[in-house]
Amino acid sequence: MAHVSAADRRPQLIAAAIDLMGREGVAAGSTRAIASELGVAQATVHYTFGAKADLYRAVLESLSAEMVAGVREASGSSSESFEEAFRAIGGALWRQLCERPERHLLMHELVTFALRSPELRDVVERYYRDIQETAAGIIAEAAERAGQVPAVPPMELARFFLSGFEGLSLELLVRGGRPEADMERSMEQLTAATVALAVPGGPPAPPLPTAG
Repeated sequence: MAHVSAADRRPQLIAAAIDLMGREGVAAGSTRAIASELGVAQATVHYTFGAKADLYRAVLESLSAEMVAGVREASGSSSESFEEAFRAIGGALWRQLCERPERHLLMHELVTFALRSPELRDVVERYYRDIQETAAGIIAEAAERAGQVPAVPPMELARFFLSGFEGLSLELLVRGGRPEADMERSMEQLTAATVALAVPGGPPAPPLPTAG
């Protein structure tokens, strides 16, 4: 069998871990099971990641990077207004949630699992810090492109919006991953409320496009 470097094996193992835990839950994600999913020796997982915490951190980073990439693409680089840019950001997150709810379920599972594991707690603390800083950066970039200065600091806007979005994502998962009209309205209201904080007295955000 041809030798595969650790750099090349790493994304393969992350993808295998996401597929396995997405189907069967975080508790099923042992290094032995992940190795079996990819068809490699268990020692390969340990050699590539060292500690299990490093593997879980890599999985969270991969899932969040996937989410951020979609948001960045949606936010665009035009001189559109902040309201339009933020509406695009909210719409991108909502579509990702509705199209791949299993990804968000895995993220929630990883977070709660890590909170109960002392050796993994730093993983979730870093994840939350990174996702908030990334969201704040995207908001700041959208405002700068639009030539606007948000009335509320981007980090506060990011925390406000992400907290509401996390609650909606959990509710959607509880409902079996099926977006319903009342949840669409709640997402529209969350987007409008965030825009209103950033641009007091501005026009309300128009309805988000429905998923699908």
